[in-house]
Amino acid sequence: MRDISGSLRRQSLLVALVCLVCDATLFIIRGPLDAAGWKAWLVLLGGIAANLALAGPARHSGWVSLAHAVLLAGAPLLLAGYSGVIQGANSGLLIAGYRAGAWLRPLPAALSLVATCSAMVEYCMVLGGRAAMDWRLLLISVGVSAVLPWLVGRYTTARRAYIADLQRAAAERRQHEEEAVRRAVAEERTAIARDLHDVISHHVSAIGVHAGAARLGLPQDDETPVKNSLGAVESASRSAMADLRRLLDLLHADTEAQRQPGLDNLDELLETVRAAGLPARLTTHGEARELPDSLDIALYRIAQEALTNALRHGEGPVEIELTHGRTEVALAVTNGTRSDRTNGDGYPHRGLAGIRQRVTLFGGQVSYGELPDGDRWQLRTSFPVETA
Repeated sequence: MRDISGSLRRQSLLVALVCLVCDATLFIIRGPLDAAGWKAWLVLLGGIAANLALAGPARHSGWVSLAHAVLLAGAPLLLAGYSGVIQGANSGLLIAGYRAGAWLRPLPAALSLVATCSAMVEYCMVLGGRAAMDWRLLLISVGVSAVLPWLVGRYTTARRAYIADLQRAAAERRQHEEEAVRRAVAEERTAIARDLHDVISHHVSAIGVHAGAARLGLPQDDETPVKNSLGAVESASRSAMADLRRLLDLLHADTEAQRQPGLDNLDELLETVRAAGLPARLTTHGEARELPDSLDIALYRIAQEALTNALRHGEGPVEIELTHGRTEVALAVTNGTRSDRTNGDGYPHRGLAGIRQRVTLFGGQVSYGELPDGDRWQLRTSFPVETA
């Protein structure tokens, strides 16, 4: 805003200087300064002062226009008898009329127009000539020198106000549309959260309850794989409910909700997988660094999806390697493959698509497939990180 104000002041000063140079030069060329004496100098200095006033604040436009009107009416009276002398302000009169029409309120603007028109009529009548003898020429002179600049100023102000109203209306409409979109998104998220709570949480809770009841129905000293599997089902259902609650809080935009799990929770995730009977091990390379929360959550979810696929379609042991490099962080999950698998690639396509989307969102890279030995499957992702 400071640069714009400075530019406007410089342009206003330039306009005033151009009017001053043009009017003063024209007066000197056609006005016999030596013959008219101090009166001619008084008119010249008055014209210079009036033109310099054009560089002043817009709130003084009425007084500047009045000064030009007084100079226009007084110059012929002071210089009576010197027919070659013209008024000391010509281009300045036009700019003053424009400024009065553009910046003043209706009543002051109308008064300035009346003053300028009266001065123009008096000027033409005192100098005489064809304009004084023919009323049509007089009207044309008044219209060109007084009315037209004033009208252009009023039109410019009205057009600027109209454009400002359009811009304001467009901004309000855009704000309303954005608010409507945010409201629709919030309502949709609430509906999704409600469905998740009413449907999925019910079934997951039922799974945990039935698994717990079945486990309690077994003898206390029974350590068969069935009892261990039922315990794993209970633990998995509790973890699923915890993740579901976090997702519901996220959908409800609950700022006080518990944060999403990240790399610090990998050990808990591995314990759940081990409880389900799948051996798993985590190996970390490099010096751990603080990652953005969104990337931390994405790495955890990728590891969770890979372990879920290993439980469903692979076999142990599962090796998770987390590498903190200087410019990237990489996560590799390797597991054995089953000889009796029915899925051609060993992984569900929807899970891999979700992983690819997460990786693309952070500008990372992902690769997956069987290793050259043919007995293991590996998923590897890497994400660029800023160096310290």
